[in-house]
Amino acid sequence: MMHQRPLILALGLCTVLLGACGDTGQQELQQWMAEQRAQARPRVTPIAEPKQFQPQTYTVDGGVDPFDPGKLTQALRRDSAQAGANTGLIQSELNRRKEPLEAMPLDAMAMVGSLQKQGQPTALIKVDQLLYQVRVGNYLGQNYGKVLRITENSVQLREIIQDVTGEWIERNTELTLQETQK
Repeated sequence: MMHQRPLILALGLCTVLLGACGDTGQQELQQWMAEQRAQARPRVTPIAEPKQFQPQTYTVDGGVDPFDPGKLTQALRRDSAQAGANTGLIQSELNRRKEPLEAMPLDAMAMVGSLQKQGQPTALIKVDQLLYQVRVGNYLGQNYGKVLRITENSVQLREIIQDVTGEWIERNTELTLQETQK
């Protein structure tokens, strides 16, 4: 009787498991899926026919010939005249003696203070752990930056740079007072 008890339990368990494998609505699900597939129709809009290319012949009709050598010569003269005017801006900078702070970029410099020395405003500029005194008229940075004005909080400069077309232009920039961190 002891051996029959586990056998009866195993048979009961198998009966319960086989009963659970019966129809669980899977046929209903498959039927619904088939209906949905039959109803779903893709909506594809047809692509329009490409337009036929019609080549056009070039007619001058009194217009300007883009390949006229006279036009090219005129444009080159105009450009060289402009370049000559712009080189005057940089020419005076190229002929003068460079100052020590022109060897370093402006972003490597920090204004750490200002003072009045002999009645003139003087800025204290720190570069590579060294302190420099700068006055109006001195040069800073690699873009021919001339000091125009010194205030308690800033050094205002005029730089000469090349724009994207290669022309030399002036731009104003400034170094502002940097707070020291302890």
